[in-house]
Amino acid sequence: MSAVSTAETTYLELSQEGGGAHKFYEVGVDGLVVTVRYGRIGADGQTQTSTFPTVEKARAAAAKKVGEKVRKGYAPAVPGGRAPRPVTRRQVGSAPSTARAVAPVLWRFRTGSAAFGIHVDDEHCWVGNQAGDVYTLDHEGAVLARFGLPDGVKCLVADDFWIYAGCDDGKVYDLSSKLPFAAYDITADVDIFWLDIHEGVLNVSDRGGRLTVIDHEDEHQWARRSQGEHAWMVRADDHAVYHGHRQGVTAYRPDGGGELWHTRTRGGVLFGWQEDDAVYAGTGHRVVQRLSKATGAIEATYGCDSAVYSCATSPGGRFVFAGDAASSVYCFDRDGTRLWKLGTGGGSALSMQYRDERLYLVTTDGSLVCVDASEAAIGAAQQGSVPVVRDVELAAALPTYAPATAVHAVATVAQAPIGSVVVECVREAGRVRVHVVSDGYDTSWNVQFPRAIREPGARYVVDALHPAAGGFYRVRGDIRRLV
Repeated sequence: MSAVSTAETTYLELSQEGGGAHKFYEVGVDGLVVTVRYGRIGADGQTQTSTFPTVEKARAAAAKKVGEKVRKGYAPAVPGGRAPRPVTRRQVGSAPSTARAVAPVLWRFRTGSAAFGIHVDDEHCWVGNQAGDVYTLDHEGAVLARFGLPDGVKCLVADDFWIYAGCDDGKVYDLSSKLPFAAYDITADVDIFWLDIHEGVLNVSDRGGRLTVIDHEDEHQWARRSQGEHAWMVRADDHAVYHGHRQGVTAYRPDGGGELWHTRTRGGVLFGWQEDDAVYAGTGHRVVQRLSKATGAIEATYGCDSAVYSCATSPGGRFVFAGDAASSVYCFDRDGTRLWKLGTGGGSALSMQYRDERLYLVTTDGSLVCVDASEAAIGAAQQGSVPVVRDVELAAALPTYAPATAVHAVATVAQAPIGSVVVECVREAGRVRVHVVSDGYDTSWNVQFPRAIREPGARYVVDALHPAAGGFYRVRGDIRRLV
């Protein structure tokens, strides 16, 4: 005789008109185990599992969770009955450049899909596209690895030597080790336009002109709605969060204590950059404007010939670069004098970054382009002499890494290797936290750790932990389960 299943599942949804909440909440109880799954309608969402001493207590806990959601406006629904809410993508055009000469492009890597995300550090170039691919390359264009994320990449940002990808599924993935993981899961009613991370605190700007701030434990801290919609810029430092939108740039206190200043820019903000003392806003009215971080005063204006899709600076803001909607790239001196304008040779630059006399662009055709921005190369280009562009090819055996979505997807070890660090998952106040077990660490601090593989009582081995200013540890290197 087969056993009778005691499993029961309750599925709820909350969907509001006008761009509000569009999320689900599912509670399943099977014997002693209660499983909660939640997230954006149409997505897999996050899953949390709890075990109770008796079936009665498990059922009571499940009923309590359902009741709490119903009181907040959730209602019974059928999975798949509502379609996912469309993700907003920037509608961009790219006209041919009016520049008389083409930039000296050293190499070009075609990602195969439209791309916005770029980051360049001491060792690598990173590019992310709408197919969910993030590639790492060296500075000479050799492709080193590929991360396969579940949804399109909106942007790539760095926080010290941690690299994060903000994706259309509402998650922000940590790409700092071979095992990428969802470090943040943004509220289901936030349509990400851009994000920045500073000392582990996530700052998200969205379609509605809101700024949402989330801490390293993926817990909502505060939110503000700025004066304008379509907020394509957010940058953060120790002193403020700088939010760029259709009505200009607004600076807020990092703790959410209020607005510091608001400056109306010449046109809606389409991109933002920051240096130590200034933020730079590229606008739809063909300019980049430099604003003082201290006062919000406009200190300089850099005039282009079409809407500005992206901007960047050399260290300290000595040179200012801009990419426009007409496939041109510009360089200005600090005071606003245009030094040169050249065609990209392959679409408009949607993101850019300068490093060591090279300007790296992500263009509308989904390519990562490396431009020789040295004085000699630019001078030669203005005279019509440019190098032959080298098209980068993918290696046949390219390492590919995907996020772990379950405990069993993580490699295991029988003992911790010498020099590694052991952490343990523990349940605290209804949530599963991760603390350090190894000597020499503050055991009261939490560890930023993949939620998909947290299991109460489980121990993991990591290569290294680094303290962050907010009083928590970040993982550096591989994650393996200790069995």
